[in-house]
Amino acid sequence: MSGGTVATGRRGSVVPAAERGATRIADRVVAKIASQAAREAVGALPPDAAPPHATVVVRPHAHPGGGTAPSRAAYVRVHLDLDYPCDIGARCHAVRRNVAERVRTGTSMEVPEVAVQVEHLHLTATAGPAPGRPR
Repeated sequence: MSGGTVATGRRGSVVPAAERGATRIADRVVAKIASQAAREAVGALPPDAAPPHATVVVRPHAHPGGGTAPSRAAYVRVHLDLDYPCDIGARCHAVRRNVAERVRTGTSMEVPEVAVQVEHLHLTATAGPAPGRPR
């Protein structure tokens, strides 16, 4: 079928694309996708670190080109623990990039903002002598 129409199952009945329903994705599903993407981006963490979790707010988002129907945009906040020492900025950037990409591809939503909040830093054991003054 062409022209943006679909048959509804009744003989000769066709529903235009603009009148069909849209798929809604629950905020908690988007949050689960974001949490999984953050876990992948962070990699291995110390055993006492909490796994990353995300909160999501989904709002209507107008198309920049003035489309007919507003899309939905996901505003994501990711909370995570990191091991330290590490490059915190680079790890947060990797989390932002991975979360935005996975949510965009998995839900077809715009992701204008991914805020990363580092909750805790966990010191990792170093191989050298302990820092500080010798006694």
